[in-house]
Amino acid sequence: MMHGLFRRRRLPHWDVDRGTYFVTTCLHGSIPALGWVRLLRYRDELASRPKPRGFSDKEWEMHQHKLVFGYFDSMLDAEPAARYLSNPAAADIVRIALYYFAGQRYHLLAYVVMPSHFHWVFQPCLQWVESLPDKGRHRTPRERIMKSINGYTAYRCKRLLGLSGPFWLHEGYDHVVQDVEELHRIIRYVEKNPVKAGLMAEPQDWRWSSAADRPIRTVIPGELALK
Repeated sequence: MMHGLFRRRRLPHWDVDRGTYFVTTCLHGSIPALGWVRLLRYRDELASRPKPRGFSDKEWEMHQHKLVFGYFDSMLDAEPAARYLSNPAAADIVRIALYYFAGQRYHLLAYVVMPSHFHWVFQPCLQWVESLPDKGRHRTPRERIMKSINGYTAYRCKRLLGLSGPFWLHEGYDHVVQDVEELHRIIRYVEKNPVKAGLMAEPQDWRWSSAADRPIRTVIPGELALK
């Protein structure tokens, strides 16, 4: 059974000791207001459905979470209103930032930078978590890592693009990986996102992805996770 800290805003958020996380961060304005209305309506409609036979309460909640993410991600790929990361220099800022603390604050297991958002899979480094003054009780390791990446990349990208105001949507999607099998499934999903969106024929051909980096970097899917 999964134990941890749960928060709900428009989307649910989990934090678990020694968790491995699949995170999606999207641009401010990438989902228009009507899109959020549709998303929240879909979430509420799922919540009103009776629990299917054979599902525990927790399993049904997590299944709904995955369905909401699928709806969310399809909007980001098909109809984003903001596409600032289609600028190669902006995408490079995000890519480089993800590697900056890799191996120090977190193990970077996979990532992809898309025109309107980025997906990544990471596991906070236990030694770094233990070095935090409050051991992550005030702000969780996941929150600290995401805040650092989002703050730095927003600052650099806005300078590059001459933008002001919010750069990232204040809330993204995060999911605690349940086991090694799910981890590998998520990594395949992340790296195939450019193919699914019609941007490339093969995952390794997309420059801003762990699939492209693997031949020259040690981004080995799942090697350090869930141990």
